[in-house]
Amino acid sequence: MSTPQAGSDGFFGHPSGLKTLFFTEMWERMSYYGMRMLLVLFMTATLQEGGLGLTVASAAAIYGLYTASVYFMGLPGGWISDRLIGGQKAVWYGGIIIMIGHIVLAIPSEYSFFIGLILVILGTGLLKPNIGAMVGMMYSDEDKRRDSGYAIYYMGINIGSIIGYIVCGYLMENQGWHYAFGAAAVGMAIGLIAYKKTLPDLNGVAEKPANPMTPKGQKISWSVIVAFLVVLTITAGLVMTGTVVVDPITIAEYVAVGFTLIFVLYYAAIFFLGELNGSEKKRLLALLLVCIASACFWSGFEQAGSSLNLFARDYTDRMIGSFEVPTGWFQSLNSFFIILLSPFFAALWINIGKRFVSPGYGIKAAFGLIIMGSGFIVMFFAAQYAAAGMKVAPYWLVAVYFLHTVGELCLSPVALSAVSKLAPRRFAGQMMGVFVLTYSIGNIISGLLAGNFDPNNVEQIPNLYAQITVFSIVILLISLKSRFWETVTEEENKEKAAANA
Repeated sequence: MSTPQAGSDGFFGHPSGLKTLFFTEMWERMSYYGMRMLLVLFMTATLQEGGLGLTVASAAAIYGLYTASVYFMGLPGGWISDRLIGGQKAVWYGGIIIMIGHIVLAIPSEYSFFIGLILVILGTGLLKPNIGAMVGMMYSDEDKRRDSGYAIYYMGINIGSIIGYIVCGYLMENQGWHYAFGAAAVGMAIGLIAYKKTLPDLNGVAEKPANPMTPKGQKISWSVIVAFLVVLTITAGLVMTGTVVVDPITIAEYVAVGFTLIFVLYYAAIFFLGELNGSEKKRLLALLLVCIASACFWSGFEQAGSSLNLFARDYTDRMIGSFEVPTGWFQSLNSFFIILLSPFFAALWINIGKRFVSPGYGIKAAFGLIIMGSGFIVMFFAAQYAAAGMKVAPYWLVAVYFLHTVGELCLSPVALSAVSKLAPRRFAGQMMGVFVLTYSIGNIISGLLAGNFDPNNVEQIPNLYAQITVFSIVILLISLKSRFWETVTEEENKEKAAANA
């Protein structure tokens, strides 16, 4: 059994294992975001341009399925770590599968593209949830460096994403699609090398399963995993050979319904069968609003990789003098703004709390939805210019990404905090897993919404952004009118009173 690391001589005054996780995650995110930025652009590019020649609706649906599946596979990935192999092996094998997936994506073939996506999904499901959990494992419950450690770790995520957007975006425009996919593979390979060389610095953290199964249970579990992979392989083979014909839009719609049903049924099971008292049920109802707000927020925010990416390519004047800004570079604005604004927001809530009444979860979440929605108001006007036949200035997209980043900083940390504080203690881990489903639901909805971005009917594009704006406002009004936010405020007031006593 590993113990939290108490030393402070490793990485900016933190355990030396933080350096291992920082650089591994930085390069993994470089590969993930660099590749993700390419997807819709590659799928909608014509065959003459080296792309797949898919319609925007199909490409956006596939993109939504991909990003939603990445989050969804984190649930079994975390379980495999906790019960079968431990976090260290989950990260290592996950990274190898991701790297192989990117290598396959670099092969110029339609079949290799979809095989590569499946591999990246499976690998990310193993790596992503476990590397984040390992950060927390390095600190004891009383260690005040924990929040600071996560702040450093998330800085690595954003640095990696910026590198991915810049490198892959440049290679896409100047060398070709598959050089860009190959660069993502190189990034993951660097991350794996860094992880292996500095693995001893983890000091045994997550070296073994936290709650290992019996030998019989392990045998059954591995049999189920192998059966799932066999079924997945056969299904993929049937689809790729044309034996089974699928419509990605229909599949995305069914998956959206499926994920939503899983969320509702699991939530209902905890609510009705979890033997909760009256107070816990009120808190769980308040948390339900947080989950709804989260799903709606990400359905709009994740337009970055789909409709906003296409808008940057087709309707934005990207020339600065004689230099044409690569399409994908606009997506790096979110990471730049997070790095710049995160310290400001961390200090903002503290200073507001000292001088005035600290805003509750509901107010912060409402700000996040309002600001995200305001970004699409900007896009509505930008799309009006595009519909008139003009290419718009790049500062429209800069403003949108700025507003979306501010919305993210208002809502995302607040939602995670609400889950940790409102979920019944005995269901804390399960409720965090259920909450992750809101990311999957939001991404699927995002892909379906982006399918309405029709380059052949440019006059309809403003309506797409108007619909997203109205959708956000409706959810916002429902949330603010709900009496369950009163429960959140009551719990916060109790905590403040206890802290001041």
